[in-house]
Amino acid sequence: MPRTTSARRTVVLCAALALLTAGCTAGGGAGQASDGSKTMTFLTFETPNLDAAYWDAAIARASKAVPGVKIKKLVAPSADRNTYVKQLAASGQLPDIMISVSPDGLAQSGKLAAWPAATLDDYVSPQSNPIGGKIYQLPYNTQPTPLVYYNKTLFRAAGITAAPTTYKDFLADCAALKKKGVNPLVVGGGGKDTWADGFPLIAAVGTDVYAKDPHWLAERRAGKRKFTDATFTSALNKVKKLAGSGYIDRSGLSRDYASTEQAFRDGKGAMYPMGSWFAASADSKKPPFDVGVFAWPGDNGADTVPAYTGGGISVSSSAPDVKLAQKWSAAFMLDKQNLDASVRSDGSLIAVKGYTPPTTMGPVYKATVKIYQDAARRGSVVNAFSVETGDTGLVPGLSDKLWAGTAELIAGRTSAGALARRLDGEWAKDAG
Repeated sequence: MPRTTSARRTVVLCAALALLTAGCTAGGGAGQASDGSKTMTFLTFETPNLDAAYWDAAIARASKAVPGVKIKKLVAPSADRNTYVKQLAASGQLPDIMISVSPDGLAQSGKLAAWPAATLDDYVSPQSNPIGGKIYQLPYNTQPTPLVYYNKTLFRAAGITAAPTTYKDFLADCAALKKKGVNPLVVGGGGKDTWADGFPLIAAVGTDVYAKDPHWLAERRAGKRKFTDATFTSALNKVKKLAGSGYIDRSGLSRDYASTEQAFRDGKGAMYPMGSWFAASADSKKPPFDVGVFAWPGDNGADTVPAYTGGGISVSSSAPDVKLAQKWSAAFMLDKQNLDASVRSDGSLIAVKGYTPPTTMGPVYKATVKIYQDAARRGSVVNAFSVETGDTGLVPGLSDKLWAGTAELIAGRTSAGALARRLDGEWAKDAG
């Protein structure tokens, strides 16, 4: 999702150089140890919710379940794992095992191993995000993206007694908050996390485009749709109007992801459009106010929830032992303690058959799950625009340009129509 800046390129290249210096290359740096075990690299990432201790403990449990594997943990230098992995792949250092990395581009170029059908039998949605009909990332986790988390204290202060259920009500609540001197929507997008400006647009595409045509992006890939289509431009316009009305604090575009969450916690805005992972953070580190949650409402009611199922492990086709790497990875993904830890630390909605989350989960997580389950029962869960991957995702390379353009839209430096035309042009270039 994030845009690549020259500064990040420097960081990424330095990180790649550091790996080379350390002899920690994927494939090349891995191999067979003196005790006969295979050493493999595993690319992880760290966030406020998923810290080093979480990864170390999870790796240890999987390694105990599958002997003969020694894991050399790598940590992506930023949340932009996709760009980082592509840099590594380009320099011949693709990790043997990697988690929550888009397989797009890597799978098509033969750099990833497809998952066997028998392994996928353990998952609720085994055919999520196929590429050429094959699955390259284990679909272990469903993430509604975004929902709207809100500050109940600020809502009450503005005279708002219930979460909005229509877009008209949503705008009225924004106006009431602004009149009270409260910034309605906390949105980020600064530093390395330019993707963090995208949640209002993902939500608007869900209610205005995907609710009417769930296969819109697949049709865009087939050349049957354009970003300049009226429905997509309408979604862009909604975001522009929110910012133009003063409902999105434009100065927030300079905040990175962590600072954006902190801004909501500090009461610098009433609503925080964010992925479901915030639920765990809200419960485990409760802000000084009660947090509510609702689905971003559409014009005719809040009956659409964008969500993505995937996020699991992919294995390099060049791993020193692909079958062993997949066996270790499957053990990592299905380990109950790992899944429980993912739920507690990252608010995961686990999509593994037979799994039930810990009963001790907090109220924000439970409210989040209920919104998703209610939408699933109604049949109103749609893909999360730009987050979906594979045959129905954006063409590789476009997301960075999308979030750069969204920042310009929010800042008032471009129009919805101009951005739509630019995206169509960039799509043509990236699709080759």
